[in-house]
Amino acid sequence: MSAATRNIQRIGVVALQGGVAEHVRVLHDLGVDTVLVKRPTHLNGLTGLVLPGGESSTIDRLLRIFGLVEPLQQAIRDGLPVLATCAGMITLAAEIEDPAPGQQTLNLLDITVRRNAFGSQVESEEAVVATADGPVAAAFIRAPIVTRVGEGVEVIAEHRGQVVGVRSGLVTAVAFHPELAGDPTLHRRLLG
Repeated sequence: MSAATRNIQRIGVVALQGGVAEHVRVLHDLGVDTVLVKRPTHLNGLTGLVLPGGESSTIDRLLRIFGLVEPLQQAIRDGLPVLATCAGMITLAAEIEDPAPGQQTLNLLDITVRRNAFGSQVESEEAVVATADGPVAAAFIRAPIVTRVGEGVEVIAEHRGQVVGVRSGLVTAVAFHPELAGDPTLHRRLLG
């Protein structure tokens, strides 16, 4: 894909809660047009999507309030490329080991996750994580881990002996925040 083609891509960033501005900044630095996704109509014409980190149970509630659950599920099933970070990974998972009361997922990625597996906010850390796409500077903030990987899901990153990155088709999900470290590696991958 040429640089000119990349510049006309439209990447949506689900903008209900969490690290939206940081993802937008990384995408803008790559010359990509971004759309803040707050309603189903904002999904029209996108060439990719970012599900940012934040608080996974809050994101779940807001997706339902704003009527985004079924449109997101359909767009992703129809082949929209996705990068999900931290709470975004939890949002895509088939199962959460320790959900908040009433918490649901989009059930689009055949994995099981454990929320806050790397500890509380004060136990946050920065690290360079070896991924299938190369080293990625990352921040781990109340990060989940993947405790089960289903058929058709590839492990693309581990940290401290735990699975922290997976890919299935056009969906990449990581437990960390590359956008907070300003690392565009995974965002470039989203662009194809």
